[in-house]
Amino acid sequence: MQSAFYVTLSSQVALDKRLTTIAENVANASTIGFRATGVSFETALSKASATAFASTGSDYVSRASGSLVKTDNPFDVAIMGDAWLAIQTPQGVAYTRDGRLRMLETGEVQTLLGFPVLDAGNSPIVLDPTAGAPTIYRDGMIHQGDRQFGAIGLFEIDEAATLKRAENSAVIPSLPAAAVVNFAKNGIAQGHLENANVNAVAEIAKLITAHRAFESASAAFDMMDGAQRNAVRTLGGG
Repeated sequence: MQSAFYVTLSSQVALDKRLTTIAENVANASTIGFRATGVSFETALSKASATAFASTGSDYVSRASGSLVKTDNPFDVAIMGDAWLAIQTPQGVAYTRDGRLRMLETGEVQTLLGFPVLDAGNSPIVLDPTAGAPTIYRDGMIHQGDRQFGAIGLFEIDEAATLKRAENSAVIPSLPAAAVVNFAKNGIAQGHLENANVNAVAEIAKLITAHRAFESASAAFDMMDGAQRNAVRTLGGG
């Protein structure tokens, strides 16, 4: 009986975690550049009773690409391939697929949330504020008129790296990111943005399924708890 309690409780904890991540994905389905959170679960085997328990689950950030939408805004950029933009945040250099940029009166290029956009050498990008809108090429090179003003840095994150979430739909990898040098697979599309890689309809279906499973686990727990209480009262002669 005790093992059944623990198995049911472990499933409730796992399902609660799944519900939280799905709800976060649904809430950010319209957030530009957002990467969905997934949860991987493993079965833990009790050495004492050979009973299998559900683990609490490990979060991971999906690296799947979202769909592109054309905006024709010269300060909007979408990343093609598996690369990321580098931005400077209070937590250090972070990497994002949110390509909504702006140029300050000083010429500094920032994200809409105010984080400096970096070049391949991790230096802030500064344009000529009097030279008009830039032209940004696939390899990130920035031109204003006939002059080049550096390039937006594109970075690849090792597949083995774990990703910690940061502001601006960004991530901070556990391993160093490497600047892209081959633009055959990775590049920038000016005048476009990338939607979140969240399928809202699919996530809502998952939410309903997980919620029903959680309710079933809760009902099973309550039933076992009631049965144990009745057994205690019966055996205790109460």
